[in-house]
Amino acid sequence: MLLVEDDRETADMLADLFTGEGYHVEVALDGQRGLHLGLARRHQVMVIDRRLPGIDGLELVKRLRRVGVRARVLLLTALGELDERVAGLDSGADDYLVKPFEVDELLARVRALHRRELSGAELLPLGAGQLDLSLREVRLADGRQVELSLREFDLLHTLAGEPGRVHERARLRSRVFPDTSADSIVDTYVYYLRRKLGREVIRTVRGRGYQAGSL
Repeated sequence: MLLVEDDRETADMLADLFTGEGYHVEVALDGQRGLHLGLARRHQVMVIDRRLPGIDGLELVKRLRRVGVRARVLLLTALGELDERVAGLDSGADDYLVKPFEVDELLARVRALHRRELSGAELLPLGAGQLDLSLREVRLADGRQVELSLREFDLLHTLAGEPGRVHERARLRSRVFPDTSADSIVDTYVYYLRRKLGREVIRTVRGRGYQAGSL
């Protein structure tokens, strides 16, 4: 995620919030730095403040869109008038949230944008590697490819598709193994995936469930 916010206190608060949700966050404190990071690296979601020094939020989004940057963009602004919201969406933003906002709503909107981004992807990020949805395999950072069984793929796909979410075992069992009533089947396939890809590929969140990890 790229976060472009000129108020350092707000930027730090939001970065901590998003990091706690499982996102890798890069922060820019002005529009020029935001443009540089937006062009230099691939981000899935960008949260951009409307009023920025150097290049304002609307112009930043327009410049990114002109060169083909396709990341989902949420604009944050203190300007809530209809013409401002229209201008924000016309600039190429996908969503618009007026300050002050509720944290739960902000997180929900970012999750929705992230799902929209991932739904059209053929490669899901997984730590330093990728999950290839068409070939049903994992591409490691060193170029190696690891084939997965159908159930291994379905489980890893479910976790990687919502990387910030902690999934309860019962939920994973009902989604990935609907023909089985025992939640322990989830633990078995977590073991299989860790044996193939390393223990860090799936995180155990004690007392809660499992979460996508890293390679």
